[in-house]
Amino acid sequence: MPSPEHEGIVAMLASAPIIESPDLATQRSGFEAMTAEFPLAAGTEVVRAQADGVPVEWITAGGADGRRTVLYLHGGGYVLGSAATHRSLASRLSAAAGVRVLVVDYRLAPEHPFPAAVEDALTAYRWALAQGLKAEQMAIAGDSAGGGLALALLVSIREAGLAMPACAVCLSPWVDLEGKGATTAPGVVDDPMVTLEGIQGMAAAYAAGQLNAPLASPLHADLAGLPPLLIQVGTREILLDDARRVAAKAQTAGVNVTLEEQAGLIHVWQMFPNVPESDQAVARIGAFLGRQLA
Repeated sequence: MPSPEHEGIVAMLASAPIIESPDLATQRSGFEAMTAEFPLAAGTEVVRAQADGVPVEWITAGGADGRRTVLYLHGGGYVLGSAATHRSLASRLSAAAGVRVLVVDYRLAPEHPFPAAVEDALTAYRWALAQGLKAEQMAIAGDSAGGGLALALLVSIREAGLAMPACAVCLSPWVDLEGKGATTAPGVVDDPMVTLEGIQGMAAAYAAGQLNAPLASPLHADLAGLPPLLIQVGTREILLDDARRVAAKAQTAGVNVTLEEQAGLIHVWQMFPNVPESDQAVARIGAFLGRQLA
């Protein structure tokens, strides 16, 4: 059974859903305001930089090993979110895994539609390699849209002939922009954060006319040759079937996949600090990264 702290988050989201706001500017500012209250891990250092023109933030918790890096792609349906909204989560991942986290502030739709986000993610990865970071000591991670973007980035890295990172972590990945998963059907799950109408609107803003493009919907991509994947998803979210389907496809392609389904948990619960399930999930991610980046 989910903890009282988790259910408190559910009640808060149900009373004021972020993506149900009347306009995009309000949604964006609401997301920024909510996450601005989230604390950082102890001793966290935040350094802004430019990765060949793409804004990024280095997030380093106290005691983290600067030789190992996680390139993080934030969620928000490709229309919301920023390095700032995910600063707290990045710092907690940094502390749990003992690594630096490079959060990419990729361009958002509708101002910058597909493939802008993929281009910025690949630019940031190329830049990180040019700084002397070793691919075998790097991981890719992301949540929601950022989880799908993480897979698109891995495919882009393979297609570009670049060295592949050691592993990737996808939190509640959005990999099917058409929203055809079984758990998107009305009444199948009770998701307080994401609705089918909401993701359809975001998909149209990001990739209208290209919803099936492999780098927009990685469910349609060739996933062969990808590094080990850790996928976490809650059973209360409409993207549950996205995670299941992409995990199955990756496994069929020969990828080492760990799929963790957490009973009763909501979309990207890992973002919320001071929630037992969130702390436990981040600890498991840290252990996975520690093994893969050793």
